[in-house]
Amino acid sequence: MAVTTSDVRPQSRSPFARYRNALWLLTRRDLRVRYSTSVLGYVWSILDPLVMATIYWFVFTQVFQKSVGEDPYIVFLLAALLPWMWFNGTVSDTTRAFLREAKLIRSTRIPRTIWVNRIVLSKGIEFLASLPVLAAFAVFAGASLSPEVLLFPLAIVIQGVLTVGIGLIVAPLVVFFRDLERAVKLALRALFYASPIIYSTADLPTQLHVLAAFNPLSGIFSLYRAAFFPEQLDWYLVGVSAAVSVLILGIGALVFRRSERAVLKEI
Repeated sequence: MAVTTSDVRPQSRSPFARYRNALWLLTRRDLRVRYSTSVLGYVWSILDPLVMATIYWFVFTQVFQKSVGEDPYIVFLLAALLPWMWFNGTVSDTTRAFLREAKLIRSTRIPRTIWVNRIVLSKGIEFLASLPVLAAFAVFAGASLSPEVLLFPLAIVIQGVLTVGIGLIVAPLVVFFRDLERAVKLALRALFYASPIIYSTADLPTQLHVLAAFNPLSGIFSLYRAAFFPEQLDWYLVGVSAAVSVLILGIGALVFRRSERAVLKEI
């Protein structure tokens, strides 16, 4: 679907309203294009984490019968896998944020951060759309909902801050260092196993537990899982995750601001 300059330049006197309207327009376009070219549409956004969760569930509970995480294990997995897909998809796509639509980016006057934020928002909407699947598995597996489910919005906010910050760092740097796109994919693969997704931080030795705290995803996943497993909530992890996420956002804003002009020349 083609987008013209006038489409992303809403007639509004308020800069915030103009930015908000353009962000929503671009996000809605992304979602429409993504699903209009697919027969299964929404199903694909949840099929990948479901397949992954099924494989890990089978390996750990049926083959090796290892006691990791919490029971029901499938719910324990999905509570972290679904937000991981949001994080992984966002960071992967931001490597092409400026390269995919260079002409449109150069021709608009709206803040260029919108090309990162629209990816975060569109992937975040897909994540929210996958939550009914998590709820269905929780009901099917007999997992009970705890009052900590009210912490879900906090987890979403912290993850949003984290992904925006990383996106603001990655998007401009890839323009200058094209090999960074492949490096990011390798880093994400390693981060998957370094994050408490198929296991809990409680399963780690004490020394590794301390190191895991500085992975901001640890506290974020702790908040998500607390909705069904209250004992997974670790406020120390959450606090470190929030602090690291804010720090990364600050670094991202600085990197983006200092490289924006050079990026526009390069693309």
